[in-house]
Amino acid sequence: MRLLPVVMAAALLAMPAVQARADKPPRKGEFKVAVVGHSFRKGDGDAEFRRLLAEAGSAEPAFIIATGIKTSSEPCSDRLYADRRELMNSAEQPLVLLTAGSDWTECRNSNGKSNAVERLNRIRELFFADSESLGKNKMLLARQSGIAKFRDYAENAYWEHENVLFVTINVPAKNNHYLSEAGRNSEYEDRMVANRGWLHRAFLTAKSRKLAGIVLLMDGDIGAHVEQGFFARLAQKKDGFTETRRLVRTLADKYPGQLLLVDSQKKDKTPAAIEWHKNVGHLALGADWAALRIIPGSASLFTLASE
Repeated sequence: MRLLPVVMAAALLAMPAVQARADKPPRKGEFKVAVVGHSFRKGDGDAEFRRLLAEAGSAEPAFIIATGIKTSSEPCSDRLYADRRELMNSAEQPLVLLTAGSDWTECRNSNGKSNAVERLNRIRELFFADSESLGKNKMLLARQSGIAKFRDYAENAYWEHENVLFVTINVPAKNNHYLSEAGRNSEYEDRMVANRGWLHRAFLTAKSRKLAGIVLLMDGDIGAHVEQGFFARLAQKKDGFTETRRLVRTLADKYPGQLLLVDSQKKDKTPAAIEWHKNVGHLALGADWAALRIIPGSASLFTLASE
């Protein structure tokens, strides 16, 4: 009994040290970004999206990035677009939409003909009408539509946060909406002109402002993190990502910081991971969501919060 007070005192003295280790504060400038996928189960799109947004928001990210509006099996209707916009606006944090190929490239009208361009323009009207993000707490974005020559390309945007530039660009999966039939590639060709201009502008901004990193988000996997010889055979045909891949590699070689490419083309159920080749990292995401952890000033600028 005489030893009991001594034991209790020792235990109390030990508790603050344990608590301090468990509640280790984040490093200066450290923040998280939640990236939400769009591969929902058939018929459960709204419920799945609502769940993903709730889980992503609970991680207390600086902002959320949604990598698409819908799956290719869901209708391309104004009603669905409006419902998803309402869901995105319910997020507590600022939310930035990255449009995906499944949102527009495979859409068809009642006669079975493609109305991809019409649907893309409708998405631009509904989701990118001004320079603010979605979500309850808005965030200002620089949109390419602010440049008179590219006023139609409001989906291409960038914004800076804690010495890192975040860039969205419309490069849809399934071969970048490149169509092999003669005379049918005007959408692709015009968009590529805009995308080239936006990529040059983004890298120039990051270099001139001496930003530590760039996060470049697009729907399709352009393969810029893979050895160049891997795509030699595809280039002999027509790989719709060839030009974008070459341009990103060229710009990355001249950029002194780290470039992280994020796409939504992860198909398997293995844990998400960042692959690196020189200063270019690649993160593929699928049907779930992931928290990207960013520590300015660190050698490992980009990691996943689960690592």
